[in-house]
Amino acid sequence: MENTKFAGAVRTLEFDKIRERLAHFAPTEGSKALARSLMPVTSASVVKKLLAETDAAYSCLASKGMPPFGGVSDITDAVMRAERDASLTLPELLAVARILSATRALKDYNSFDHKDEVTALDDYFFRLVPQKHLEDEINSAIIGPETLADTASDELYNIRRKMRAAENRVRENLQKYVTGGTYAKYLQDQIITMRDGRYVIPVKLEYKNEIKGLVHDTSASGSTLFVEPMCVVETNNEIRVLEGKEKDEIERIIAILSAKVGAVAGVVKADYEIITDLAFIFAKAQLSFSYNGMSPEITKEKGLFLKSARHPLLPKETVVPITVSLGKEFDTLIITGPNTGGKTVTLKTLGLFALMTQAGLHIPASDGSTMCVLDEILADIGDEQSIEQSLSTFSSHMVKIVDILGGVSEHSLVLFDELGAGTDPIEGAALATAIIEAVREKNALIAATTHYVELKSFAMDTEGVCNASCEFDVETLRPTYKLIIGTPGKSNAFAISGKLGLPKEILERAERFVSGEDKRFERVIDKLEHERIKMEKSRSEADILLSEMTEKKKTSDDEAEKLLEEAKRELDKAREQARRMVEAAKASSEFIFAELEKAKKQKDKENLAVTLEETRKAIRAHLKENSDEIDPVFKTEMGDYKLPRPLKTGDGVIVVDLNKKGEVVSAPDNRGNVMVRVGNATMKLSSSRLMLIDGKTVICKEKEKKTTISLYKERAVESFAPQLDLRGKYGDEACEMVDKYIDDALRVGVKTIRIVHGKGTGVLRRRITEFLKTDKRVLSVRIGEWGEGDTGVSIAELR
Repeated sequence: MENTKFAGAVRTLEFDKIRERLAHFAPTEGSKALARSLMPVTSASVVKKLLAETDAAYSCLASKGMPPFGGVSDITDAVMRAERDASLTLPELLAVARILSATRALKDYNSFDHKDEVTALDDYFFRLVPQKHLEDEINSAIIGPETLADTASDELYNIRRKMRAAENRVRENLQKYVTGGTYAKYLQDQIITMRDGRYVIPVKLEYKNEIKGLVHDTSASGSTLFVEPMCVVETNNEIRVLEGKEKDEIERIIAILSAKVGAVAGVVKADYEIITDLAFIFAKAQLSFSYNGMSPEITKEKGLFLKSARHPLLPKETVVPITVSLGKEFDTLIITGPNTGGKTVTLKTLGLFALMTQAGLHIPASDGSTMCVLDEILADIGDEQSIEQSLSTFSSHMVKIVDILGGVSEHSLVLFDELGAGTDPIEGAALATAIIEAVREKNALIAATTHYVELKSFAMDTEGVCNASCEFDVETLRPTYKLIIGTPGKSNAFAISGKLGLPKEILERAERFVSGEDKRFERVIDKLEHERIKMEKSRSEADILLSEMTEKKKTSDDEAEKLLEEAKRELDKAREQARRMVEAAKASSEFIFAELEKAKKQKDKENLAVTLEETRKAIRAHLKENSDEIDPVFKTEMGDYKLPRPLKTGDGVIVVDLNKKGEVVSAPDNRGNVMVRVGNATMKLSSSRLMLIDGKTVICKEKEKKTTISLYKERAVESFAPQLDLRGKYGDEACEMVDKYIDDALRVGVKTIRIVHGKGTGVLRRRITEFLKTDKRVLSVRIGEWGEGDTGVSIAELR
């Protein structure tokens, strides 16, 4: 039953058309009925609940699509009969099975990708109770609206098997008459047909005595008799008996299924009602998708604010959004402007959006829109007006206004279209002003359209009353439909008439009839309009600048945040590495002291030399194992960089592993290695770890902030000597110096080292060569060639 408070507004504001659109999206007959009877409610808590349900359905549609509602129909009467032990028909049982199937499918839909947060639809899905066993039993027994499956019971299967066998025997016997040469000439047609449920053949009247049997029918012309030959009478009787048994068995099976439905009648009815409610809610969500709707915020304060509101019955391609407020800064809005300019559309948008919101429907507006809950919406907007056809009629009915004045309250929204029109302008303006004042005394919200100058002046002079206007482009004679709050509009009658061809002298004569006060008022409006346009232009430019600056600030803040995060990560990394270095160095020093203590205890023994050698090897092995912790070496990634051309002597390069500039002093060898001078050191490096400085662009990063580790690396590079001079040193001491020199070379990225041991007796050279060959860090070792120092120098390639 419709809420009579809103009955008039439903028709006037075309809410009935919204309901028809909603019914179009409803997937079931029950939900279509709910859509066509939808009415607004006046409880704020109920409105919030309805909107929350629509919000939840909207989110489900966006993430999972439309739930499966297909084939659901009203089974309430059938289930109630089953509850009273009546047998249902096969179509009714199939309808129950569809309800059970939809219940189970909706349960599965809700459980799929279900989020942890609670939604307004959870209770609906929770209350659904699937009956899969009964669903499967009905679907397996019934294969069509008029047919039970043979497997519905063992008895039915046996009966039908016997029936088919009997029918085959009858056909075989009758086929002899149809195809046999003796009897074929007696038949009117070579066919086997049925009369009264029995198999017969068509016999010509003149041969009726040639075929013995029972006559069951005669053709319309009387020339054909339908005869059941005596040879099949007994078998046909058997078939009739089996048909009776089949009917009894079908009734028994249907009665059993109906009883099972009756046993869960309450559950099935409840499931149907829940499915209908869900289908109705999801229809609301689909309607919202059709016009890109949103859920307005429901406020306790009396008033509304619609941001970029679009009337849902106007074409989406042409509708012009309006932004309008009412109730906060002012409770009365006087809208002026030319005919067909959008004034009535604004009134209907205000009223229709209030009805839609209180019915739990989304409104086509932008985020930030707010609505209050109204007790009544009273509208006087002419006769048979249709926004869809962009037609406006401006007629008022005093009878309607009298009814409005009798029913208005402080929680009402009152809409007047062309208030006071249709009578003497002076009296009409006075009457309109008095009616607005009377409604304002009831503290209601008011929106009214008018052409009267007196109402424009009333709005300018009265607190709580605001002017608004609908723009009109005089050049094109077309309305822009843009609503401007705070500025009264002009009817532009003279300008429009002139554009349409009214003679200039008539227009000038008409202007002389306009009073001086009215002219001054129109000039004030013109001036206000020009100032408004200038202000809007300035504000638009300011908004653009503000948007650009906001975007730049956001980008800058994001970059600063990113740099801070990166710096923090680097600092944490350096601190962790330093901690590990200290711990490793401490552990290594403790190990060294322990080994030295062992050696000290062995000093008086004969195997002192052996013990010292073992101690040195143990210390060296320990230091090698912990070298990454004590002395970390970081390898710089080059990405996809490749040398643009082969290197040549004199090229400036970046040594990537050192992040230092150097100069190529020799062309690449057959392995791609080149000699590079970095500071005072000359080293052999792989071309793949060099980046060319081509004279135009230095392909390297800006020097980053140095950490303790990077400073340590740079000092190591600067102190690294191009060769190691061992002359005058002895075996063990020389080996320890070579071991440290290899570590230094690897640290700074040098792959080829030069060790000077002198020629002498060759003992030191052999000891050094033996040491290098057993060191896993050394790839190869050779005696220096002529020009490199000959046999007094060893050259080692490092891994």
